[in-house]
Amino acid sequence: MLLVFIAAGLAVFVSGTRLTRLADTLADRTGLGEAIAGALLLGATTSLSGTIVSITSALEGQASLAFSNSIGGIAAQTAFLALADLTYRRANLEHAGAELVNVSQAVVLFGLLMLPLLAVTLPEFTLWSVHPVSLAIPVVYVLSLVASRTIRAEPMWRPVPTADTREDRPEQEGDSTGERSTAALFASFAGLMAVMGVAGWAIASSASVLVDRFALSASLVGALATATVTSMPELVTTLVAVRRGALQLAIGGIIGGNTFDTLFLTAADVSYRDGSLYHAVGRADLFWVVIAALMTAVLLAGLILRERTGPIRIGTESAAMLAIYASAVAVQIFVTGGR
Repeated sequence: MLLVFIAAGLAVFVSGTRLTRLADTLADRTGLGEAIAGALLLGATTSLSGTIVSITSALEGQASLAFSNSIGGIAAQTAFLALADLTYRRANLEHAGAELVNVSQAVVLFGLLMLPLLAVTLPEFTLWSVHPVSLAIPVVYVLSLVASRTIRAEPMWRPVPTADTREDRPEQEGDSTGERSTAALFASFAGLMAVMGVAGWAIASSASVLVDRFALSASLVGALATATVTSMPELVTTLVAVRRGALQLAIGGIIGGNTFDTLFLTAADVSYRDGSLYHAVGRADLFWVVIAALMTAVLLAGLILRERTGPIRIGTESAAMLAIYASAVAVQIFVTGGR
């Protein structure tokens, strides 16, 4: 089971490394722009394996594993953005990659993270075993994509350009992607998505067995093991995007992936047949909702303040996000034990 878990994680990792170049090219060809392409193409595609994990876990009755995999992935991926900031030495990543669409998506993400907490405070009412909050999440997500397109086309606010700002401009296609049609590029995307879907199923199946066989905390495994492994593509694509100078794509990929990850909750609640998913989870799972929301608030502040440099040549918000995530992991392992 451990070998299956590791092999599937490697498959997710390798598939994720090939997505950034395709997404960057498609962002230019389709006119979506890096921020929207990051949110829609990278965000959704790199999150596919995590979606499969949450659905499979919910079908097996592992509510805590399904829930914590989604929310734990959001926290881990936000920390990955801070790691990417460490690799960009010219200025704070959130300063150089200023983009209004990413700000708006971060606001939406914070709101979406509040919906699971709202569900917990409401009575356990369901429609065909699905809580109404799960029906609201995809509606908010789709509306946010429409709003993002409008914001990009007709922005009412613009970031102040500085010498360190990197603008989103179409680049000359100098590699093999330039010789391929747009349809072929989308076909490559579909193939990678299939690989990541199968890998996600393998990760979920092996994780469920490990939880039962070793009497591990499902919340701990979901938030720190499956969530981190299935989030590896986001780390890889973000680092590659920063290396290519596609900063808006890097930031948008993380925020968009996090926003897409909230859809895991809807998919998991639909797959969980024993009632409301939100009322079947424990305090340790809700703990990660608060951590993810707190890290998103810090990131949003960084996107708005746009500090040029901070501690160890990264933004103060990046240092704060790393500190919050590391503290949360320590608390879950050594204090609560995943309970």
